Amino acid sequence: MAHATRRLSSARPTFRGTGLAALAVLPLGFLVVFFAWPVAAIIGRGFGSGGVGTAIGDPLTWKLAGFTVASAGVSTIVAVLAGLPVAFLLARVRLPGVSLVRTLVLVPFVLPTVVVGLAFRALWPDGGLLPLVLANAFFNVAVVARTVSGLWSHLDPRTVDAARALGASPWRAFRSVTLPALAPAIASSAAVVFLFCATSFGVVLILGGAKYRTLETEIYLRTVELLDLSGAAALSLVQFAAVVAALVVGALARRRRENAVRLRSRSETARRPRGGEWWAVAAGLAVIALLMTPIVALLIESVSTSDGWSLAGYEALAGQGSRNALQVSGWDAASMSLRTAFDATTLAMIVGVLASVVLVALRRTPGRLARGMGETMDAALMLPLGVSAVTVGFGYLVTLDALPGDLRTSPLLVPLAQALVIIPLIVRMVLPVLRSVDVRLRQAASTLGASPGRVWREIDLPLTARSLVAAAGFGYVVALGEFGATSFLARPDAPTLPVAVATLISRPGELNNQMAYAACALLMIVTVVAVVLIDRFGAVRGQNSVGEF
Repeated sequence: MAHATRRLSSARPTFRGTGLAALAVLPLGFLVVFFAWPVAAIIGRGFGSGGVGTAIGDPLTWKLAGFTVASAGVSTIVAVLAGLPVAFLLARVRLPGVSLVRTLVLVPFVLPTVVVGLAFRALWPDGGLLPLVLANAFFNVAVVARTVSGLWSHLDPRTVDAARALGASPWRAFRSVTLPALAPAIASSAAVVFLFCATSFGVVLILGGAKYRTLETEIYLRTVELLDLSGAAALSLVQFAAVVAALVVGALARRRRENAVRLRSRSETARRPRGGEWWAVAAGLAVIALLMTPIVALLIESVSTSDGWSLAGYEALAGQGSRNALQVSGWDAASMSLRTAFDATTLAMIVGVLASVVLVALRRTPGRLARGMGETMDAALMLPLGVSAVTVGFGYLVTLDALPGDLRTSPLLVPLAQALVIIPLIVRMVLPVLRSVDVRLRQAASTLGASPGRVWREIDLPLTARSLVAAAGFGYVVALGEFGATSFLARPDAPTLPVAVATLISRPGELNNQMAYAACALLMIVTVVAVVLIDRFGAVRGQNSVGEF
C-alpha cells in the first residue's frame, strides 16, 4: 500500500508537467507564429540586403533613438508626477466622488490614439513637441495612479503618524517614509509608461508631423513609403534593445512590489483628509480636470464649423466624405471596427487566459527551473507591446502566405494583429486575480477527487468570472481603437473607424475634418461607456482594473 502511494505521488509531478506543457502550447505557439516569425522575417530581410550595419552607423539613426528616449523619458516624468496625487486620492481619501475619479482616470488609457491625437490637435492646431509629450503622458497617468495606489493602500499609516509625532513636516514624512515604500510601484509603472511612450505611433504621427519623428514613425516611413527594409530593420533592433531594457526594469520592479504587498495585509486606510493633505487632494482633482480638457475640446470641435454649431460631421458619417475620401461610409467603418474588435478579443482571451493559467501554475511549482520558465514566459508575452506594430504588420504580409489558406487575404488578418496587442494587457489583468485564489481551496477539491478541469470550473472560474469579464471588456475597447498594425493591414474597402479617421484628416475639406472629429467623438463615447461598465460591474472589489502593471 505504501509502495503504491509513493508511486502515485511520484507520478503526479509528471502528470502536472505534461498538463502544463499542453496548456502552454497554444499561447507560446501563437506568440511564435504570429509575432516572433514575422518580426524575425523582416529583420532577416534587412540583414540580407546588407544595409543594417550602414543604417546602425548612420548618425540619423541615433538622433532618432535619442529623441525617442528623451521624449518618452519626459512624458514618463510628467505621467509619474501627475499620477502620484491621483494615487493618493484613490488610496487614502474617503470623500464623495472618489469612485468617479477612479473611473475617469482610466478613460484616457483606453482611448484610441487617433482620438487623443485629434483631441490635442483641437487644443494645439499646429502640433509640436509640447502637445506630443503631454499627449503621451495623458495616456499613461492611469498606469501610474492605479498601480501606485494599489501598493499605497497597503501601507500602514501609523509609520507616517510616528514620523509626524517626532517632528517631521508632512513633506519630510512623505519623502522619508512613504516615498521609499512606494518606490517599487513607482519604478514598475514608470518602466511600463516609458515602454508605451517609446512605441507611441498614432499620437506622434498626428502631432509630430514631419518635424518630430520617433523610431516608431520612422520605421513606418521606411517600410511603407521608402521600402527601406534594411533601415527599418536597424531601427527595429535599436527599438527592441530599448524595449527589452524597459521590460527587465519593469519585471524587477514588479517583483519588488509584489513582495512589498505580500508583507502587508490590506486594511481600511482611507479617511477624510486633514491639514496639508487637502493640497494633495486639490492636486489630484486638478490632474483629473486637465485629463478631461482634451476630451471636452474634441467634443466641442466635433460640432464646430466655420458657420457656427452644426451636426454636419455626424450626418456625413452616412456617406463617404467630401470627394469620396473613403471607399465606404463612416457607419460601415464603425461596423467593421465592432466586428474586428470582437474577433480579436475572443482570440486574445483564449490565448491570454491559458497563458495566465500556465504562469500561475509555474509560480506555484517549487524549484528555480519552474520560476525561471515562468518569468521568461511572462516577459515574452509582454514583448508585442514594445515592437513596432508596422514591423509586425509588414512581417505578416511576407510570411503568412506559407500557412494553409494564405492568411494575407483573410479577414482574420487584422484581428490577429489586434489580438497580439491586447494579449499582454489581458494577461496583466487576469494573472493577479488567478494568483489571489486561495490554493487551499484547490487542494481541498483535489483531495475530494475533483479532476484539474473540475477544480477550474468549480473553484477558479466562479471566483474570477467578474474579472474575466472586465478583462474581455478592457481588451475590446483597446482593440476597437488599435491603429498601429491596423493602419498597415486594413484594406481600403474594409477600414476600421480609426483608419477611416486617419484617412479623413489627410484629405482636404472642412467636411472631411468634421467627419473625423465626429467619428472620434463616437469612439470616445463608446470607450467611456465601456470603461464605466467595466470599472463598476466587471472588476472584483479591491482589484485594480488596470491590472498588474
